[in-house]
Amino acid sequence: MRRLLMFTVLVLVSLLAACATMPSGPSVMSLPGTGKSFEQFRIEDAVCRQFAYEQVGGLTGQQAGQDAAVKSAVVGTLLGAAAGAAIGSASGDMGAGAAIGAGSGLILGSATGTSYSSVSYYESQRRYDHAYLQCMYAKGNRIPAYGRFTSPEPPASTGWESPPPAGYPPPPAPPRY
Repeated sequence: MRRLLMFTVLVLVSLLAACATMPSGPSVMSLPGTGKSFEQFRIEDAVCRQFAYEQVGGLTGQQAGQDAAVKSAVVGTLLGAAAGAAIGSASGDMGAGAAIGAGSGLILGSATGTSYSSVSYYESQRRYDHAYLQCMYAKGNRIPAYGRFTSPEPPASTGWESPPPAGYPPPPAPPRY
């Protein structure tokens, strides 16, 4: 009964994870450059999407995340089975130890894989977005920037600055506009 419950829980978690979908394109905005037609912008967008896809190794963020999750679950299962078999052989029941270890390894490997999957997805998406923006900017399109732009202020005097050496010319006068 316990195995059936554990199997049911694993199947339900797997089905819920399979329902989640991630976007397969850029998660950033670019705008047509000055004087560009929308058709030209769409062509450049397609070229830059292909360029970005190639720059991340031909995997979308979702594929990279799924790959990381599966690898982690497989490694966890194998390590758990090996550890369980080793512990089980010491107690005289290697088969049961291997089965328990494999089950524990699958659960722990899947939990770890979920974390690795998320990190792998976001890192792949970030690299994709950067490559996409570089390409669009190089083709003369506009990239919106967020934030407040201010002119740099000169550092405040602390009174601890040493005076310039003797014979040092005075600084030039600021330009007049």
